[in-house]
Amino acid sequence: MAAPSSYLLATLAERLGPKGFTRGAADLDPWLTDWRGRWQGEAAAMLSPASTEEVAFAVRLCADAGVPLVPQGGNTSMVGGATPDESGEALLLSLRRMNRILSVDAETNLAVCEAGVILAALHEAALAEGRRFPLTLGAKGSATIGGLVSTNAGGTQVLRHGTMRRLVAGIEAVLPDGTVFDGLAALKKDNRGYDLTQLLIGAEGTLGVVTAASLKLVPAIGARAVAWIGVADPAAAMKLLRHLEATQREAIESFELVPRNALDLVLAHVPGTRPPLAEPAPWNVLVEAVAPMAMPGPEPLLYDGLGSAHAAGLILDATIAASEAQAEEFWRLRDSISEAERRDGPAVKHDISVAAADMPRFVVEGGAAVEARFPGTGIIAFGHLGDGNIHFNVRAPEGAGPEWVESEGIAVSRLVHDLVTAAGGSISAEHGIGQMKVAELARLGGAARIGALRAIKQALDPRGIMNPGKLVPALDASQDRLAESRPPQ
Repeated sequence: MAAPSSYLLATLAERLGPKGFTRGAADLDPWLTDWRGRWQGEAAAMLSPASTEEVAFAVRLCADAGVPLVPQGGNTSMVGGATPDESGEALLLSLRRMNRILSVDAETNLAVCEAGVILAALHEAALAEGRRFPLTLGAKGSATIGGLVSTNAGGTQVLRHGTMRRLVAGIEAVLPDGTVFDGLAALKKDNRGYDLTQLLIGAEGTLGVVTAASLKLVPAIGARAVAWIGVADPAAAMKLLRHLEATQREAIESFELVPRNALDLVLAHVPGTRPPLAEPAPWNVLVEAVAPMAMPGPEPLLYDGLGSAHAAGLILDATIAASEAQAEEFWRLRDSISEAERRDGPAVKHDISVAAADMPRFVVEGGAAVEARFPGTGIIAFGHLGDGNIHFNVRAPEGAGPEWVESEGIAVSRLVHDLVTAAGGSISAEHGIGQMKVAELARLGGAARIGALRAIKQALDPRGIMNPGKLVPALDASQDRLAESRPPQ
């Protein structure tokens, strides 16, 4: 790879215009640091094309010159996936100007939008047509569709609707040689060989630039019921989920595990929060059931389901939100866990998955193993239990400062990832690999997986210009070791 020449920069500036090309530090600086503030990079310029044709032009020029490109959407990556390296040779390729919602069709339940569309904007447009896009997350006000596709984003509704991989019906993308892959047509049957759409989903910009997507919609919510439930342990929580799935049909859309220590942190550090149950429970579950418009509301069914679960000894206590305001209060308790953790002290954080049926045991036994190896630490395990995806965070010993994460973080994460791998799980459930987990993927991914990743990357991007240093472990082992110089979380 090479640094961009003055001729290349001048050619790009002329084609993209003043809105599409910038080198000013004030314009670049906000986009050179990742969402968590852990990685700081440099870029020779930022390209902000306004059309797929302009993206293709830029990629083609960079491919011919061997200049690296770092695609970027809302810059909400949790793993440094959209931050350039420190060399200053790369060009940032921002899709934020490509922000048109091209269509929302209530009859076909499809929306077509450009990569720079903000998730919240798509939610609003779908709702205006009596539909919704059933994926949401904390960064919905800044995360873009292209970024969500490229990272195979998850969120709180995966239990019913799946990740982006299930919600994408088609993709348009510019490949590393500058050619355009037109796969927007939402075909239910297509046997033309390898599925390039699925290959590009979750590729983190290493195989091309997603410029537009066709997305699946579902009917808008007519009513919802939200409950906060106390349970004895994660195993009881999983039994409750299976009970509700059997009694509520497809109404259960979210099922979030919240341990007491996480709830205590929220109550201590987030003003305006209050305990949802009269007596604290060792573990809690936040459940949301929904019903489409023109359908009976889900509250009576959820009430009956919780009543029978209590009679069966599956729950300790429960309360169903009496209003939308109280439902939002319950969700605020869940959504404020990360904020409360930050305020309380340092932690090494992990986004992991194992088979859903195995997760309750992993939470208990894995947590005990980590606490035994690193005395004084404490585990906060919360999140999408029904998906087999838990945010498994290891809190520093009392009194430890940020330096503990730097000194112990790599060893802590290696143990957690070893335990996950031994359980047949994944070291990245929904946040991706980015640059944060490349070394761990190289260590634990297995020869077949790593070999296939490298072969696909080499075939589609032989010059290695697309988002270098992300997702695909480098062939040079010394580069893998460089990624270990800072804690994975």
